[in-house]
Amino acid sequence: MSAKILFQFDVDAHPSSFDGVVAIDAGVDHLFQYGNVDPSNVEGLVHGGMFTRGGDDLKNTAIFIGGNDVGKAEALLKAVQKAFFGPVRVSVMLDASGCNTTAAAAVASASKHTSLSDSTAVVLGGTGPVGRRVAQMLAREGSHVILTSRSLERAESACDAIRAKVNEARLEAAAPDDDDAKLSMLQRAQIIFACGAAGVELMSEEELNQLSDLKVAIDLNAVPPAGIGGIAAFDKAKPLGEDRQTVVYGPIGVGGLKMRTHKAAIAKLFQSNDQVVDADEVYELTRQLI
Repeated sequence: MSAKILFQFDVDAHPSSFDGVVAIDAGVDHLFQYGNVDPSNVEGLVHGGMFTRGGDDLKNTAIFIGGNDVGKAEALLKAVQKAFFGPVRVSVMLDASGCNTTAAAAVASASKHTSLSDSTAVVLGGTGPVGRRVAQMLAREGSHVILTSRSLERAESACDAIRAKVNEARLEAAAPDDDDAKLSMLQRAQIIFACGAAGVELMSEEELNQLSDLKVAIDLNAVPPAGIGGIAAFDKAKPLGEDRQTVVYGPIGVGGLKMRTHKAAIAKLFQSNDQVVDADEVYELTRQLI
């Protein structure tokens, strides 16, 4: 059998070492890493990977798209797919900045504690790459999603983009402009995700302790201060006090599932030569792991 080859196309100058290590640990035999890849220069790289093998051997070559700019990575994914020739193609995965695997692990973790379809979920920092995918995955599960931003216009734009992908999505844009409006919004939630920029507190410990209907709170910010006050990085399904029905997760608390998802998704690429592994596919894979 041919060796498993993974081409790592990164939109940044230096390909992610994190993604490279995970690829090797997932069973890749040979990893070729390229930085500063964009739609204008990717076609030759794709053709070099797919024209060197034929028939059933094509499934043993795959492409991983990464980098810190998710918008650029999404444009690169489209360019990669455009370079294929019908059945002459290879499987491809997008997980720029871990956006898909992190979001999938967070949403799947929440699903262990409450019914997503019966819940209202607040996504703090919902216009970022992880926040958008958390909201999209929740919408597919039937949650009522309140997607927040500092800008109502950006929040509405993110909701519109998700509605274009998810039929009958229940989405609400929000940008509360004072503490009372923010607390009123948070009190509607059974699930809260903090998906904001690194080192920014989006919800205080005092606010967290006022939410009597809350079932799950998940903070995905690994850089101090925490995105949600009172949640530690290693918290994993930790009860929020003895008399509460709330559990909390920190970023490392969901990290184990995220890593298992990442490795499983890489392995999945080599099952056939025609897979596109993006947000929905990653989430379905994560659901199989919990």
